[in-house]
Amino acid sequence: MATFLYRLGRTAFRRRWLTALLWAVVLGAVGFGAAKAPAASDDGTSFMPGIEAQKAFDLIGERFPGTDAKGASARLVFVAPGGEKVTAPGHRAAIDALVAKAAGEPQVVGAVSPFKAGAVSGDGSTAYATVNFKVKAGDLTDADKSSLETAVDEVREGGLTVEVGGDALAEQPEAGGSAEAIGIALAAVVLLITFGSLAAAGLPLLTAVVGVGVSMAAIMALGSVFGLSMTTGTLASMLGLAVGIDYALFVVSRYREERANGHEPREAAGLAAGTAGSAVVFAGLTVVIALAGLSVVGVPMLTKMGLCAAAAVVVAVLIALTLVPALLGMWPNAVLSRATRKRGSTVDGAAGGGTDNAGSRWARFVLRRPLTVLVVCVAGLGALALPVSGLEMGMPGAESKPVSSTERRAYDALADGFGAGFNGPLTIVVDAEGAADPKSAAGEIAEQIGATRGVVSVSPARFNPAGDTALFSAVPSAGPNTEDTKNLVKSIRSERTALEQRTGATFEVTGSTAMNIDVAQALKDALVPYLTVIIALALILLLVVFRSVLVPVKAAFGFLLSVLAALGAVVAVFQWGWGAGLLGVEQPGPIMSLMPIFLVGIVFGLAMDYEVFLVARMREAYVHGDRAPQAVVSGFRHSARVVAAAAVIMIAVFSGFIGAAESMIKTIGFGLAVAVLFDAFVVRMALVPAVLALLGDKAWWLPGPLDRLLPRVDVEGAGLTAPGTHDTGQTGGEHTRQEPARV
Repeated sequence: MATFLYRLGRTAFRRRWLTALLWAVVLGAVGFGAAKAPAASDDGTSFMPGIEAQKAFDLIGERFPGTDAKGASARLVFVAPGGEKVTAPGHRAAIDALVAKAAGEPQVVGAVSPFKAGAVSGDGSTAYATVNFKVKAGDLTDADKSSLETAVDEVREGGLTVEVGGDALAEQPEAGGSAEAIGIALAAVVLLITFGSLAAAGLPLLTAVVGVGVSMAAIMALGSVFGLSMTTGTLASMLGLAVGIDYALFVVSRYREERANGHEPREAAGLAAGTAGSAVVFAGLTVVIALAGLSVVGVPMLTKMGLCAAAAVVVAVLIALTLVPALLGMWPNAVLSRATRKRGSTVDGAAGGGTDNAGSRWARFVLRRPLTVLVVCVAGLGALALPVSGLEMGMPGAESKPVSSTERRAYDALADGFGAGFNGPLTIVVDAEGAADPKSAAGEIAEQIGATRGVVSVSPARFNPAGDTALFSAVPSAGPNTEDTKNLVKSIRSERTALEQRTGATFEVTGSTAMNIDVAQALKDALVPYLTVIIALALILLLVVFRSVLVPVKAAFGFLLSVLAALGAVVAVFQWGWGAGLLGVEQPGPIMSLMPIFLVGIVFGLAMDYEVFLVARMREAYVHGDRAPQAVVSGFRHSARVVAAAAVIMIAVFSGFIGAAESMIKTIGFGLAVAVLFDAFVVRMALVPAVLALLGDKAWWLPGPLDRLLPRVDVEGAGLTAPGTHDTGQTGGEHTRQEPARV
């Protein structure tokens, strides 16, 4: 592995213009494909096949043609001034005029007056009308929206409060933009401080941007073929930028170190690719395993997001191994710090060398008090993880938006006028194909559900053209994301067996509320299998990399601590509301159902990144003759500063997404930022050296049969001293490679 990457790095350095041209051609080709590709087609309505709510939704689409239309909708909510009613002649005329105007728009399928549809609250203070469009929200033009917005403003001027819910007029989320810009700006500052060179700081940023450009353009180009949207690519953009900067950072840092040790530029580039590049490959593989493992969860959208992000990571690895050495070849001295260029080949601290630095001093501190450090780390992370016991998962909707948005005000107005459960009705689909009297069977089921405790009202049943399937809704007394509504759904479903025996018909519960409940439960059930798959695969990979049984186990244990602590922080802020105002979270509530799976998968990959980068240098020192304690110090001396910089960059990039309008992106950004903080600075920088200090030589123990069975991948670069591997001389004895010891 190291020898191959060494030659690849030297080749890219020597053929730098050709390498850069090839990447420019790739970027141009995928960019052209993205520009010419048709818009991504809708990938269907199936969110999570197999759950009851999804099967019921599919049955509705099958038995009720046309009800599965995917067009946008706008719910107009009218609230009369205090003491007045919407049924007053003046208000009624204004509402009817607005609905009639909306119904006449070219893109509108239909709109019905609330006075004809019976959509007026009992006290007459509130009414609503739904405007259905032919096309999806993303396909509505500004002209399509402006006409309705103008009509709404005119009614508001007449004294009525008018709020608009639904997705038609909602601001559409954009992938990229300010979040990436903030992350790049913060990363630039960190890199400049770390390297003390504008060129060294700019090179990782440039290559990361190229990698993200290639990945995102490819997603757009293939969107219509695989049903990939820009939202699907958000995770790819986020991770591609973060790991792209980090991977380039490690290669550039090792290049500076090798130059400081006296190697000429091309040799230094080859050694950087052979050593740091090997760590990049295996770190990237762990991230890819974690992301591709999202496929086992069974959510098509999650699978697409995971695979797109995994592809972005692969692109970042390829760029770090080829384009980075090529750019180093164009400016071989520019990436060195000013002090190093003045001193020639003298080692400088920023490069990671020197007899002592903050990293080695910290390592010695931990080695003197390993048990104390271990206990403090475990206790601290354990305390932060306590809120996880109260984790509630759901699918936050308009209620989680800021009160400044019209969608949130429309939600609140409907809850005030029609009850808390009105915003989350349950849809009941009755399959009466096997019933002797379908209408009687549907009526009995509706009556039984209407009498269930917690149900406020049941709508009249509507039959399909064949007369064998009925559809009606049940309005709960509690809000969509409350525990009472979850219990109500369970209670209704528990009545199914008895009703089926009496009527010969069966029913299923769906709708957005039931869908969210089923998805949350399914994701909880999928979490353990998912963890099992990715941890098992990663343990095997780390076993090959470190040739140790205990080091991979320690890595997995540290990951569990950091991810649970991060989840605890997410629950405390986004569910309990601790400090929520500081992050722009106006309405704490259940955590997005997909969030824990996302956090576990991504953080696992990133945690293994830092494990590989940091412990690989310790392993390298150990196989080259250092005693176990000294190997820990050597690893920290060479890599702690760069790992810390990489972690700060990750935190900066992820923190940029906290300002996103989308609740899920905001939550993921915060969760990933704190997870990296805990994992890099508590687990990898403190817990790992403490455990290694306590284990001593046992940390690198590997049973003989397993040692003979595992392939040797030479991550430490031991093979780079084989005759003929180098074609240039070396100074000193630091690069005298030894064959890895069999331990």
